[in-house]
Amino acid sequence: MPSTFFGLNIAASGLRAANAALNTTANNIANANTEDYSRQKVNQQASDALRLFTSYGCAGAGVDTLSIERVRDEFYDVKYRTNETLLGRVSQRNYFNQLTQEYFKDEGTTGFSSLFSKMQSALQDVMKASGTTESKATFVSSMSQITDYFNYMSESLKQLQNDINQEIKMDCDKVNSYAQQICSLNEQINIIEMQGSRANELRDQRDGLLDKLSKIVNIDVKETKVVDASNPERETGATRLIVNIAGKQQLLDSYSYRRLICVARDADENVNQSDIVGLYDIKWAPSDFKDGDDSSRLDVFNLDNKLIGGELQGLIDMRDGNNSFYFNGVVQNSEKNKYTGTTKVTIKVDDPLLKDMNKCTLPPTGKLEVANKIYSYDEWQYDGGDTYTFTLTAESTASTTPPSERTAKAGADFEYQGIPYYMQQMNEWVRKFSSRVNEIMSKGFTADSLEGQYIFSGTNSMDSSSQYSYPQLTTLSNNKGYYNITAGNFIVTRELRANADLLATKMDVTEGESEYRNIELLNEFLTKEDIFRGATSGEFLDKVLGDVALNASNAETLEQTYTALEKTIGNQRLSVMGVDEDEEASALVQFEHSYTLNSKMINTLSQVYNRLILETGV
Repeated sequence: MPSTFFGLNIAASGLRAANAALNTTANNIANANTEDYSRQKVNQQASDALRLFTSYGCAGAGVDTLSIERVRDEFYDVKYRTNETLLGRVSQRNYFNQLTQEYFKDEGTTGFSSLFSKMQSALQDVMKASGTTESKATFVSSMSQITDYFNYMSESLKQLQNDINQEIKMDCDKVNSYAQQICSLNEQINIIEMQGSRANELRDQRDGLLDKLSKIVNIDVKETKVVDASNPERETGATRLIVNIAGKQQLLDSYSYRRLICVARDADENVNQSDIVGLYDIKWAPSDFKDGDDSSRLDVFNLDNKLIGGELQGLIDMRDGNNSFYFNGVVQNSEKNKYTGTTKVTIKVDDPLLKDMNKCTLPPTGKLEVANKIYSYDEWQYDGGDTYTFTLTAESTASTTPPSERTAKAGADFEYQGIPYYMQQMNEWVRKFSSRVNEIMSKGFTADSLEGQYIFSGTNSMDSSSQYSYPQLTTLSNNKGYYNITAGNFIVTRELRANADLLATKMDVTEGESEYRNIELLNEFLTKEDIFRGATSGEFLDKVLGDVALNASNAETLEQTYTALEKTIGNQRLSVMGVDEDEEASALVQFEHSYTLNSKMINTLSQVYNRLILETGV
């Protein structure tokens, strides 16, 4: 049988439940505009009824307030973070493609098409007055403007590559910071929830950090309950949170995490010929790793991993994107020199692009990967067919040499058209253009019947004050042709800049000084011969600008699409977790009414008990 004051206890439980609901509603309203806040609700259930040996059997015992929990749907969290990962990638692509497009655009004065037209006009003037020094000097000057253009574009793209490189480091630092904060929140959450409460606000903070992390890199989040091994049925209240990134690579586990460390490449570690020195490789490191610690504690984070996702993937696409053009082949033979310790490795290639030195992007020195081992090479030679020979350093081959019939590669396959791709396109044009112009000019004769001089060369990387001679560019012994000329070191020869009369205007030594048949041949080449992607020399910009414009347009369209999806999914998520002020106002009236009724019940029962106790003596 229930006690005399049983009804009072029931009313009191209702009062407590209504009070909890009112307080929770007040908290929701106060945080209506708080970022990452999840609406909270009070979970209630009827108290266990009392069994009575009477006709009605059981008596209700009021209400129990079980918990205050967040209203949140994990399904929408996953959808939102997946979209953030895609948005982060295309937004970075779009931003840096727009910058690249601005560099290549021709504003009508200093752009490629404008300068090339001026050069053709100057060439026409030479044909009109081939015997005058002034017309030839103007033409040589216009050619110098072309080389200056490529020098400027090379420097601009390298600076852009450096900017992207620094952005990659900033993103890695953000990942490290978020991982550290999430681990700290995990510990705080478990301390609170192991005592039976729900750490709603801390969970909101953690989910907000996971949202931000998902825009930088692809994440996979898994939270499981911690089970007491000695008593599996007991609720510990603790949970274990594991966050994997970039395709199941573990970033953190509950209270411990790993860091992404950026390690700058040395000068002899470049992946592409035109890369700037100091591009970052990314390594996994323990959370307590410091500068100067043993590098053996670092693990590889593969930059060519297609599952990185987010802003980091977009930045890597732009910094390292080579349109899948990189050195790869099969090791044929390794021969170690017992005196020097160096090893000659011959590698056979199948890719047609690797058999054209005009397209070559292989650095003079660098790293070669064979059978998952990295070797350093000091130089390489090409036989003009399908075989490269690398000279590996003694240090890298001290313990082992590359095995035969194994795949060798320098660099990696980055499908996107990023900075290395545009640098390679410029280098290809420069090499083909230089080769053909030099061939025409070197076979002609000056107005004074002297042998013609080559026009274009490149500054020597070992000595910037010197230039490559014509035999160095054309000798058959190295089979590299114009490989050493790039957009960055492209110049008009010192001799021609100093004396424009060295320009070979005549095709035959017996012609008069006013003849210009060699200039006509040069003009015919400029206007008719296809040298670059099925186009003439002057159409270079149309081809490259078409690439970057298409990439920028695609990235912009995708960014707009994912931004719209971000808003749509975000609204869907907010419809569940967000605070609706009208809904809360309605709930406030409801809970206030409940609180009032329970108060009246207590007041009524108090009067009943007063009468029973004071007037009947019960």
